[in-house]
Amino acid sequence: MAEWLLDVLLVIALLVTAGSVLWSRDLFRAVVFFIAFGLLMALAWVRLHAPDVALAEAAIGAGLTGVLLLDAARHLSNGKSGGDDNKEEPS
Repeated sequence: MAEWLLDVLLVIALLVTAGSVLWSRDLFRAVVFFIAFGLLMALAWVRLHAPDVALAEAAIGAGLTGVLLLDAARHLSNGKSGGDDNKEEPS
């Protein structure tokens, strides 16, 4: 019974975080929800007795992709404020 309840809660958490990623207006918040979704998905793979897939999901899906998306979001937010690191100031 407890395992069934854990699975239902995991599915609900996955659906909520996926919806939060899709409907978030703030880019940083969407990336954070994406990382949380990847970690929850890794937990789901563990529950499905696939630890190798869970490890890959945690390392690549949540870890590497999350860091790359956070870096991209930082570069996009710099472009909105009018300042760009690569532009030179006119003399």
